[in-house]
Amino acid sequence: MKHLKYTMIIGALFVLIAGSLSHFLYDWTGQNTVVGLFAPVNESIWEHMKLLFFPMLLYSLIILFLYGRKTPCLASSLCFGIIVGTLLIPVLFYAYTAVLGKNIFLLDIGTFILSVLTAFLLSCRFTLSCRLKPYTFPLCLLVGIFFLCFLRFTYHPPALKIFESP
Repeated sequence: MKHLKYTMIIGALFVLIAGSLSHFLYDWTGQNTVVGLFAPVNESIWEHMKLLFFPMLLYSLIILFLYGRKTPCLASSLCFGIIVGTLLIPVLFYAYTAVLGKNIFLLDIGTFILSVLTAFLLSCRFTLSCRLKPYTFPLCLLVGIFFLCFLRFTYHPPALKIFESP
């Protein structure tokens, strides 16, 4: 793909904007149950992982539809980016709150931004190197598992700290 870097920059901007807006979407829609499956329904770290996951998944599906046949390593790379970016949110949050003993709003925003940028940087690099192509199926399967977990755990969360509002 000729314009991979531009596609990834546009993707990062899209996810930053869409993710930020989706933070408020559940309340804006009068706490619509269907919207809650894709947008945070509370302030838990788990729900905040949706801010990256669903916008990046949507963008990835569009890009795969447009360029997937021309770029054989794109699917594995985007799935890897989705997984790493989504998991970075709780890792960074718990790391900085363990050090500081509390959460800080600006660091929460920074965590989201850093996670999005990392997701797209890795997606770009692995698309160019094509090293993840043999792992396309397991990476896509893992994204699918995350998808189902988000749907299930939105309204039926396990009794774990990641599902509690800080």
